Amino acid sequence: MTVAALSHSSLPEFELLKRGKVRDVYTVDEDHLLIVATDRISAFDCILPTPIARKGEVLTSLSRFWFEKLRDIVPSHFVTTDSKSMPAAIQQTTDLDKRSMLVRTADVFPIECVVRGYLVGSGWKDYLRTGEVCGHKLPANLLESAELKEPIFTPATKAEEGHDENITEAQVRDLLGGETTDYLRETSIRLYNEAREYARQRGIIIADTKFEFGRDQNGQIILVDEVLTPDSSRFWPAETYIPGRSQPSFDKQFVRDYLETVGWDKKPPAPQLPGEVAASTSERYLEAYRLLTGEEL
Repeated sequence: MTVAALSHSSLPEFELLKRGKVRDVYTVDEDHLLIVATDRISAFDCILPTPIARKGEVLTSLSRFWFEKLRDIVPSHFVTTDSKSMPAAIQQTTDLDKRSMLVRTADVFPIECVVRGYLVGSGWKDYLRTGEVCGHKLPANLLESAELKEPIFTPATKAEEGHDENITEAQVRDLLGGETTDYLRETSIRLYNEAREYARQRGIIIADTKFEFGRDQNGQIILVDEVLTPDSSRFWPAETYIPGRSQPSFDKQFVRDYLETVGWDKKPPAPQLPGEVAASTSERYLEAYRLLTGEEL
């Protein structure tokens, strides 16, 4: 059965708080938000005109899986993805089923807590230029995609538009204070290590990922947004991993690689994706979910 992709959601009963690159966020009441993961996909900071069918379902279901699995490390904003437990207006909107998450409100910190376990992406480019990644001095002569001896914490600013920018831990301390920064670093690395060990047993290498945190209404630090999805992480198939090259992936790197071949200047408007590229990307997201959870979505 072919499932129609969802590019935009519509819930006129609730205030649309923001429409991001992928998620539409609604205010439900003073204590709760509804996060709707659409099938939009972005690359090179542009939203593509071609949605990826079922992508939003994967992001929502996989985030739920990780929020529940990792809750002993840190509490989260997650309440439910069961539409039957949500307000009536949501229950009656069938195209939002499996892609809607009711969450607690939080005062979100203005940084992304990036953890890198492998030398790839912007970290690889920085290493080639300076021998460092975000202030972390690394051994000489490492290969592309090399596993690091220990995961490193490399925070970044959050950008609604354009590029996120890597910042130093000292800059985070200036923003949030030393105690909060230490907690975010240590918690992020604990989350990554726990998830990486689990995923490796399921045939997936989590090369890097980003977490977001905030304070709830009681001042407690909680995990928010999405967690350990193909949009927020690099997932590689473990069986084909070979250092010294770029790796095949379950994430949207497949789309980025295609876009690099079409002569696009990486400025809006972005080009359409061929049907086979969109379909193959959808299959990668669904396969990542199946491998990590052991279930079909």
